[in-house]
Amino acid sequence: MFGIIWHDYLYQPLFNVLIWIYNNWADQNLGWAVVYLTIILRLILLPFTLVTEKNRRGEEELVKEVRRIDKEFHNDSLLKKEEVRKILKQKKVRPWSKLISLGVQVIVLVLLYQVFLRGITGDKMMKILYSWVDFPGKINTGFYGFDLGNTHDIVWPGIVAIGLLTEIYFDYRKKKFTISKADLAYFLLFPAFSFGILWMLPMVKSLFILTSILFSAIIHQFSGLIFRSVGVAERAAKEAKKITSEVVKTAKK
Repeated sequence: MFGIIWHDYLYQPLFNVLIWIYNNWADQNLGWAVVYLTIILRLILLPFTLVTEKNRRGEEELVKEVRRIDKEFHNDSLLKKEEVRKILKQKKVRPWSKLISLGVQVIVLVLLYQVFLRGITGDKMMKILYSWVDFPGKINTGFYGFDLGNTHDIVWPGIVAIGLLTEIYFDYRKKKFTISKADLAYFLLFPAFSFGILWMLPMVKSLFILTSILFSAIIHQFSGLIFRSVGVAERAAKEAKKITSEVVKTAKK
């Protein structure tokens, strides 16, 4: 049952979309077809990505508020806990959005691995191609001097590892907190572990992840501008409401 669902509703549709992109958009270059497929996937998941970005900014504000409360109520632990509870209720975090986005990307990674594991030769392709997808002939797996199906490549996993290092570095720098040993271990070991895993897998995995990282970086920058503008507008509205309330009270007196 699970095998039928996996093949008929996940593997076959993804494979056909990939080949359609290969035929029509990527000029019969499988590498660019994977890039376009990744971008389409991330655009579909964009609502969840934006919720995740909003949660991240909410968490940053939450850390600032907790630090402020810790300074203001350092002599009264009970009042400090009560203030922290109030803030936690106000700052609603939705972790499910990140889980959905990551979950879908992991499934696509597994499906892409299965595509190269099973092979993309003519006989196998003909059996699973839909009627509206043209048979592409021999698939071009070359990508700027690299083969998408090759394993033990150090260049593309290395680029991904550098991208992860850069992303974590700027995230730490933005939060401006004291780096602990655990933070330093994560900063060094996570990119190294990712490099090791990707080194053992076909190069197409690295291309997929690198495209997703770049997409996330772009969305992060744009969402920063969007949520910053929204935050300014919300603070202005609260301030206006406060002033109006004070004027009304003064008028009543």
